[in-house]
Amino acid sequence: MSEKLLDKLPEVFVSTAETTMAVSRAVSHGRLRKIASRLYTKNMTADPVQLVRRNLWQIVSDYLPGALIADRTAIENAPAKDGSVFLIADSRREVSLPGITLKPRKGPPPLDSDRPFIGQLKLASMARAWLENMAVSRTRKGSVSRTLSREEIEERLDTLLRRGGAEALNRLRDEARAIAASLKMEENYQKLDKLIGAFLGTREMKLETAQGQARRRETPFDPDRLKLFRTLHAELRAWPPTTRLEKPRNTRETSTLAFYEAYFSNFIEGTEFEVDEAATIVFEGHIPEERPEDAHDVLGTWRLVSDANEMKKLPRDAQTLEALLRDRHAVIMEGRPDKRPGQFKAASNRAGSTFFVAPDLVNGTLEQGFSLYQNLEAPFARAVFMMFLVSEVHPFADGNGRIARVMMNAELVSAGEERIIIPTVYRNNYLSALKAFSLNGHPEPLIRTLDFAQKWTGTVDWKDVKITQKLLQDCNAFLNPTTADQEGVRLRLPE
Repeated sequence: MSEKLLDKLPEVFVSTAETTMAVSRAVSHGRLRKIASRLYTKNMTADPVQLVRRNLWQIVSDYLPGALIADRTAIENAPAKDGSVFLIADSRREVSLPGITLKPRKGPPPLDSDRPFIGQLKLASMARAWLENMAVSRTRKGSVSRTLSREEIEERLDTLLRRGGAEALNRLRDEARAIAASLKMEENYQKLDKLIGAFLGTREMKLETAQGQARRRETPFDPDRLKLFRTLHAELRAWPPTTRLEKPRNTRETSTLAFYEAYFSNFIEGTEFEVDEAATIVFEGHIPEERPEDAHDVLGTWRLVSDANEMKKLPRDAQTLEALLRDRHAVIMEGRPDKRPGQFKAASNRAGSTFFVAPDLVNGTLEQGFSLYQNLEAPFARAVFMMFLVSEVHPFADGNGRIARVMMNAELVSAGEERIIIPTVYRNNYLSALKAFSLNGHPEPLIRTLDFAQKWTGTVDWKDVKITQKLLQDCNAFLNPTTADQEGVRLRLPE
């Protein structure tokens, strides 16, 4: 095989009758290596499993030209966890490759609604794929079944409903109805029709998954968030318990602590005042004409966190959790009627690339989260969990961060433990830890961040607003977090 011809070949290729002799010579000269039956590569060092994975669909096309990607593979758009790739083709002979097994079967040929794919492959339309997966398939021990399980089907229908609404399920049902007869899958269509009807609440049918059952109870939830809540719950259960009892404080000291809690909590959300301005708003009731809404945010937060009786109220069940959230939100957002104080959001919300729980899933997701929260024992663990639950659900159009921190500190106040205050300089640490968990599933940075913040809060002498202001300056508490990061300045514990 000439160098020029070798250069034109892809990284991995299937030999043909025309290339067999040339490929054999190239192998003997160490320019190609064989990694499976008729499968060769120019890459002499890479792991064959990785080579097959990154060139998978072209390889499948070379082995089975004209095949249709079908069954569970057509829905998952990837090999099954055991490496199986399910296809409809003229051949029924399995092909074993490193990390992959091609499993063709006989079946109805591609329809006009099936789509062209890589090489000479076709990909089953979603309607066809769903019809195929309504069939129950047997499996050998240790291998994955050709079709999705009932649980997997329900989970995917729930995802489709969450992302596309009832319209998406109705469109799927209409498209499946249109091709069912051509595929001789009328019975499969009847199963799919009943299942979709059950998810939409128009048909009676027993559903097996937690998501499906929640739909039937009209309390659907976000399963992706529930996974995060379970991860945090497990981490907090294993976390070494730390008890930081609240120090004895007189009325002035307690008032000062609550003032700075409200001040910093609003600063995190971009409601920025000088300390003197905020003190005038809180203690003198002066509402600046140019910023009445911002002033009411600070004042409303202060009213909550300075009310000892209010801060000792804890949710007994999911219903009282919702009631506490609504009541406290109404207090904080009183000055912003356009944000629907005390009412859960009517439209989806987001922060950067993070989309929070959809409006119709808020109640159900809070309910699922509460079931985990209620069996945490340590007040710190309950506080962290409650804060993340509210923050991640984001049940309101605005004010979610403040409400999350109020709910967090209520857990600590009711147990007689120190609160958690996030000063301005610590804002990026806090938000980055939230993001690390929300997007990447790592809870430890969030727990450690809040643990240090509680430790810091307990070491500050909250004597009065002016004296404490000087102390907080010495701790770098008021520094812009971005500037502090650039200059390597950190939040310090008081000397």
